[in-house]
Amino acid sequence: MMRLRRCVPILLLLATAPLAFSEERAEPAPKDAGATKFWAYVGTYTRKGGSEGIYRFDFDATTGKLSSRALAAKTASPSFLAIHPNHHFLYAVGEGSSVGKKGGALSAFAIDAKTGDLTLLNVESSEGSGPCHVVVDAKGEYVLAANYGGGNACALPIGKDGKLGKATGFVQHKGSSTDKGRQGEPHAHSINLSPDNRFAFVADLGIDKVMVYKLDPKKGTLTPNDPAFVAVAPGAGPRHFAFHPSGKYAYVINELDNTVTAFKYDAARGALTVLQSVPTLTKPHKGNSTAEVVVHPTGKFLYGSNRGHNSIASFAIDAKTGKLTPTGHQGKDVKVPRGFVVDPTGKWALVANQDSDSIVVFRIDPSTGKLEPTGHKVEVPMPVCIRLLAR
Repeated sequence: MMRLRRCVPILLLLATAPLAFSEERAEPAPKDAGATKFWAYVGTYTRKGGSEGIYRFDFDATTGKLSSRALAAKTASPSFLAIHPNHHFLYAVGEGSSVGKKGGALSAFAIDAKTGDLTLLNVESSEGSGPCHVVVDAKGEYVLAANYGGGNACALPIGKDGKLGKATGFVQHKGSSTDKGRQGEPHAHSINLSPDNRFAFVADLGIDKVMVYKLDPKKGTLTPNDPAFVAVAPGAGPRHFAFHPSGKYAYVINELDNTVTAFKYDAARGALTVLQSVPTLTKPHKGNSTAEVVVHPTGKFLYGSNRGHNSIASFAIDAKTGKLTPTGHQGKDVKVPRGFVVDPTGKWALVANQDSDSIVVFRIDPSTGKLEPTGHKVEVPMPVCIRLLAR
């Protein structure tokens, strides 16, 4: 049975270019940490609540304000989004949509460099049911997706025109874990790539493992790494995953036991070693489950969303060890927070409230990392995921 709780790590892409292409693939544009004007793309659920697809806002990183809401593309339940590193294309899962006998939908869109509007290029199969997470590799040659319902992951090639080809890579997970209601079978919940683009990490809620695969840059295949996975505590339910900017550490937020697990990362081997697991709550809260995890651009802080407790948990990161120390919670105007992002300047956090049809903006204290209410809130139906693109 497909769930309504998905989405959020962050891909921040920082410059636009004219929507015109040569015969050769456009090279990824460099990141521009000085950008202050962004388009904020919001993935939503369209099954209820009046949403029609992917929405776009103007985001000003000088003031922290969102404005000028527009429907960028009409499409079914684009709950998670990813932007191509050349800034010309956007990719979305179609949660609940189907392509072929068993595949969910992955859609490719062209981004209008002047307006930010999206034009559908094509739709391909994710090769598994319930696609819930999508990323683009650093070279812009493959889209990778995790299928929650299928318990598998895939890689699809990207054409020079931004269109998706049929899957070149596919991996099927097997097994179960201790929570028979949620972990009777595999549930791949996110897929992320290593900083050097060599390894793909798939957090699987159903089997309490983060699976590790080698990505072949020429063939687009996924093959098991050695070691093939790292296990978290039984019943933890790993959901979303994020690397530290240093590349030395990584973190996974666990949906079922409300914790964040910190890892030491061996980049040469693609191996994760557990350092610690810390709770996202100071005491148990009935009905709570976590969703997104984000590391601050400075590498000093980490944030995780609590649904039920309705808060964003914050942590300080020890630069020498990668370990976490809880520093508090922010719950002002937060209700069932799903995806959220920290903008490239590190000044603002934008939180998508799925059940209150809104996005709220918090100011980030640069010395403590704590989130401070700004009072700024905009309406958007059933928001799940936010992605920023510099204008």
